[in-house]
Amino acid sequence: MWAARHYYYSLLLSLVRDLYEISLQMEQVAHDRAKKEKSPSQDPLVYSVADEETEWLQSFLLLLFRSLKKHPPLLLDTVKNFCDILNPLDQLGLYKSNPGIIGLGGLVSSIAGIITVAYPQMKLKTR
Repeated sequence: MWAARHYYYSLLLSLVRDLYEISLQMEQVAHDRAKKEKSPSQDPLVYSVADEETEWLQSFLLLLFRSLKKHPPLLLDTVKNFCDILNPLDQLGLYKSNPGIIGLGGLVSSIAGIITVAYPQMKLKTR
């Protein structure tokens, strides 16, 4: 239990670091995109609340996708940490899942680890 708890905290901190790096990358991509655009786009005159909410979500997801596409090591590290956290969550009883999900998470995490060993440029470098 002690080891699982500390491993869980370690993975949580790694995920927080990944989220911070993702936010920095998203900010950089948004800044670069704003510099490329010379004139503001013309918006239609009529909006509904639903359109504004879905437009915000779509633009956020597009920005997230572009950021992770531009920085694949960050995507790889985030997926690896997310898959790794499934095991201590189950061991500590915080989120029970079946053994198949934990095994699949371990498999994906192992493949991500192998990729970082085989291709050193895919290893996340923090600022």
